[in-house]
Amino acid sequence: MKFHGDFDDDSTLVLTESQYFDRLDFESPLDIRLRADLLAYSSIFIGYSLSDVNLRYMLYKLNRLWERSQHQQGRPESFILLTRPNPVQEQILAKRHITPIVTEEDNPGEGLLAFLQKILKAANR
Repeated sequence: MKFHGDFDDDSTLVLTESQYFDRLDFESPLDIRLRADLLAYSSIFIGYSLSDVNLRYMLYKLNRLWERSQHQQGRPESFILLTRPNPVQEQILAKRHITPIVTEEDNPGEGLLAFLQKILKAANR
């Protein structure tokens, strides 16, 4: 899911500060579906970082939901692809139960490509 919109649907694009703050509500039908999927399935975040306040807030809210539930043992694994090592972010993510996967490439695009090729290779075994 694209968090800040899609060029195929101009109404979903987040361009202004007001749109950005509205995005923090997390109450649109797409947000409710995303939240349900993140609570039910393993997920991988690609193209995001903790510099995005929306992602930080969403991870915080999800973590709080799990902490308050009686079903922590059922929490699915979640991952995030980081294009460069960042020990501080990795530690924060680990506290939110998100496992960082750090690419070994200097170029973020090449790192993403290498990661996706590894997934494809593993899926074809």
